[in-house]
Amino acid sequence: MTMLQEVTTPVTPAAKAPWRALPVLLLGAFLPMLDAFIVNIALATIGRTLAAGPAALELTVSGYGVAYACTLVAGGRLGDRFGRRRLFLIGLAAFVITSAACGLAPTVGVLIAFRVLQGFAAAMLYPQVLASIQAGFTGPDRARALGFFGAIAGIASAAGQLLGGALLAADVAGLSWRPIFLVNVPIGVLALILAARLIPETRSTSHARVDTLGAVVLALAIAFLLVPLTLGRAAGWPVWTWVSLGLVVPALYCFHLIQVRVERRSGDPLLPPSLLRLPLARRALVAITLFAVLIGGFLFTTSITMQVAHDFGPFVAGLTMAPCATVFLLASLRVGGWVARWGVRVLAIGALLFAAGLSGFAAAVAVLGDRLTAVWIAVPLVVVGLGWAMVLVPLIGSVLAGLPADRAGLAGGVLSTAMQIGLALGASVLGSALFGLADAFSWRVATVGALGCCVALALATAYAVTRLRPS
Repeated sequence: MTMLQEVTTPVTPAAKAPWRALPVLLLGAFLPMLDAFIVNIALATIGRTLAAGPAALELTVSGYGVAYACTLVAGGRLGDRFGRRRLFLIGLAAFVITSAACGLAPTVGVLIAFRVLQGFAAAMLYPQVLASIQAGFTGPDRARALGFFGAIAGIASAAGQLLGGALLAADVAGLSWRPIFLVNVPIGVLALILAARLIPETRSTSHARVDTLGAVVLALAIAFLLVPLTLGRAAGWPVWTWVSLGLVVPALYCFHLIQVRVERRSGDPLLPPSLLRLPLARRALVAITLFAVLIGGFLFTTSITMQVAHDFGPFVAGLTMAPCATVFLLASLRVGGWVARWGVRVLAIGALLFAAGLSGFAAAVAVLGDRLTAVWIAVPLVVVGLGWAMVLVPLIGSVLAGLPADRAGLAGGVLSTAMQIGLALGASVLGSALFGLADAFSWRVATVGALGCCVALALATAYAVTRLRPS
């Protein structure tokens, strides 16, 4: 996750067999990605059982994403300094504990608090996976390992919709939505046992200092933006919401000054200004943030509208998304070859297909209203899934291939952070717009309006990715 020079320190016989460690590393990447998607399908059920309002449901999603995003790069730096295997084990143990706490939460406030802590745990765990792959593999083996890592992203998004729906429909032991978090416990414990035996210890030869002040100021800037956007509508937009929004720009400017100062002192800032001076990195940051806002908003609003506006049960809602998730998974296995042949045009076409699928979805809602069924939106969701894979899977990889080698690792961490911020922002902003339109007009108008916003974001993404050609 960083640009620092790598060194592999063998501490067990597993260091000689990195392929044995790869399945465990991929399992460690799978769990945080799964939890970014699986909770969306349970939001309506959580709202009913915990008497949670729209703002609380948005915070259940965005709280995890913000905590994850603000500490992702810092988690990578800690792994560089103290050992990636050690941070992987600590992060995985913390993720298991916080998952259990989320599953046992008695109130929505407690659930939100533990979702934030779960995001911090994910930020310790996830960066060690890519860094361990980079340190443990070379040449063609590294490319193959990264290919498996990319496939895990597709599997996690597909499983999030299907597994979440199945667990809710099964109502295991009468626990309602709680198994979507509790399922992480046995899987995580198994991964902990295997990781302790199979993953070799690696660390950087240089001791990077964690930019703690930068991380705190960035977290404050994001909180100043997301908290009023999430809570303001339900609270009637009191004075504190406008004060908070007014502090966003000053906080971001302070963050910029901190990054400039840290880099001038030969430190390791979270977002190096010199990286942003590279046109490709700057454009990639814009493209991935736009697309992440789109994905976060689309998943949140679609889950709510299917279950609240159209009375789809959780299992039916999960099955409704199955065409999208299945096509996403299948296309993600082939899209690397398409990009190798046609370049960034694949990403632009994918974003346009995403927009076309969403337009078909919106048209079906506008025409059918309460008579909407899963059959009518199956084809639009297939198109969405294909476009989704054509953009998401190759986006970071195609950018990193065009950057200088000494900047690619750091850029990967920055872009992953932007992705998590965008997911949280999409859920908060488009979720607030959805509930606001539903209160003022109707669920049909709200659904079409939210999908219209998503179409606009998809078109903006299509333009942004056309500017990713390396110079």
